[in-house]
Amino acid sequence: MAIQRLFIANRGEIAVRVVKAAKALGIHTIQAHSEADTEMLAVKLADEAICVGPAQSKDSYLNIPAILEAAKSTKADAIHPGYGFLSESPAFARAVEEAGLIFVGPSADTIQRMGDKVAARQAAEAAGVPVVPGSDGRIDVSEALSVAEKIGYPVMIKAAAGGGGRGIRIAKDEAELKTLAPQAKAEAEAAFGDGGLYIERAILSPRHIEVQILGDGETAVHCYERECSLQRRRQKVWEEAGAMCLDDETRESLCASAVALAKAVNYRGAGTLEYLYDEAANEFYFIEMNTRIQVEHPVTEMVTGVDLVAEMIKVCGGAKLSMTQDEIKKTGHAIEVRLCAEDPFLNFMPWPGVVSTLKEPTGDGVRFDHFLSEGYQIPPFYDSLLGKVIVHAETREAAIDKLVEALESMEIGGTKTTAPLHLALAADPEVRKGAFHTQWLEPWLEAGNLSATKGDAA
Repeated sequence: MAIQRLFIANRGEIAVRVVKAAKALGIHTIQAHSEADTEMLAVKLADEAICVGPAQSKDSYLNIPAILEAAKSTKADAIHPGYGFLSESPAFARAVEEAGLIFVGPSADTIQRMGDKVAARQAAEAAGVPVVPGSDGRIDVSEALSVAEKIGYPVMIKAAAGGGGRGIRIAKDEAELKTLAPQAKAEAEAAFGDGGLYIERAILSPRHIEVQILGDGETAVHCYERECSLQRRRQKVWEEAGAMCLDDETRESLCASAVALAKAVNYRGAGTLEYLYDEAANEFYFIEMNTRIQVEHPVTEMVTGVDLVAEMIKVCGGAKLSMTQDEIKKTGHAIEVRLCAEDPFLNFMPWPGVVSTLKEPTGDGVRFDHFLSEGYQIPPFYDSLLGKVIVHAETREAAIDKLVEALESMEIGGTKTTAPLHLALAADPEVRKGAFHTQWLEPWLEAGNLSATKGDAA
């Protein structure tokens, strides 16, 4: 059945994005909000809105019973989870389905399977997708030594139950592995109550490449790749479509592998497969799947013209994919930068405040996804992301020039933002050349490259 009344269980810029896509499809929109978010833009744009609890996320946006109660009371027939919060919770997807509503995303079983590191790796291997050479599931310290000898050093020791970077060690040789594996085991036991380990070859200074896929539960297509290697604390700050470091043959192989895995797990909705790319060896390895819409989806929309959010709403409502692979063409280059309410000159300290002025960047090939309005009080309870500036041009160089123009023309008064970081990156010769990797940005910041531009930004 086609979706008629869509409940948006999220906030911020992604809520605005979903409201707009749904309204364009003629769907009635119902926006959930916490007590702290009554004045946010998505509440004003939606056909109706309902409070789901106090400011704290655990009492509102993460409160499954409250969200289901609100969805039922407003006669919603579907729930869009956005990204973050409950978007990758199998328990939430299951609860939505059991309540007789449509979950705008994959099935709870798919979310569960692809959210487990070992299960996702096994699914990838079964679909013929390359994974980083490593152990088959959990191992103990003695087994780690024989696996490392087989796959070659350096190796990364990881907590099987881990997350947030805890329980990870890199061993350059056997002596280091003997010392570090017991440490990783002890840390994992303390943090997760589970000392299980697995190891894989450490890919030093890799690129982070991801492929956008769409599926309808039976078939799947890709919308090409993105490069997301500029990261701070494992968080992406600058994203591009496509990845200039790939040759055509590698790109084709990478995207085909993503479609094979999406088909193998009967994927429904929009999803992203993340890979590490070893540039020196020209090899890519699957690392994980994000079973939701991504923050950086607009760069893919800019180069393909596909409305990913509309498409996921349609397929989850029972429609077949509206396009075949050969109909998806890529033109030009797109870049997205994340604007956060943080002071980049004060170690990215959060900076909630009142938006005193708002001047949006405009122009051909410029897009600004946000949830701001003049007089809006940025709440201190949530992620600091204010919005994203996205640009599209014929070449990467022209896109960077357009990004600089957009950032310089934009004005968000009353708060600090990370715009100076993006202007400094756009001016950096290495960034201009595309010569970076996942370990590049933090040393660049530590070397004082941003502080050196403070005079220019003033």
